Amino acid sequence: MNFETTPVKAVNISSEYTTLNGEPVLRVVKKEKLMEFDENTYAKLINSSFHNGTIEVKMLSRLLPDAPDFARGFIGIAFRINEDDTQFESFYVRPTNGRIDDPIRKNRGVQYFSYPKYTFDYFRNLGITDFEGPADIGLDEWISLKAVIHGAKGSFYLNDNEEPVLVVDNMKHGADARGAIGFFVDIGTEAFFKDLKITATD
Repeated sequence: MNFETTPVKAVNISSEYTTLNGEPVLRVVKKEKLMEFDENTYAKLINSSFHNGTIEVKMLSRLLPDAPDFARGFIGIAFRINEDDTQFESFYVRPTNGRIDDPIRKNRGVQYFSYPKYTFDYFRNLGITDFEGPADIGLDEWISLKAVIHGAKGSFYLNDNEEPVLVVDNMKHGADARGAIGFFVDIGTEAFFKDLKITATD
């Protein structure tokens, strides 16, 4: 997919097509006015409609100079986004947790959430750990993401590994949800995306 010609809608973020190391990329940064976590903060592909299939993209994150202490380089995808941006599924990574010694943070390298209700905060407050896990990732490096979506199941792979880093058998909006695809970013992160490939199976 040509990143220089793919129109996107900025939803609570700023986005621009630019180059990074000579390659065309999409740069996405969360707007300051929205300071909650796991919100509708993404560059949304205009006229995209996705139900089942595979989403592949390469992504790189850096911490902004004014990033708060709790920033983790949050970067990922949103999918099955409804028309008014009030409902979607998401998978993102926390690169600063990838190679840290702290075992609790290390097990929080990747995250699934479902907007608006089932955020990471909701799962964490209830002690539910099924929707996050570890990953060997870091800041300022390209991370290849492949999301395989079928019905209510999502399997998420990083860096061409054969085993998924996370499998979600019961995505919260159900098997029939359909909608757009977006490039997700959260607090304190400068995000870059390239090499998007969408393979629909229906």
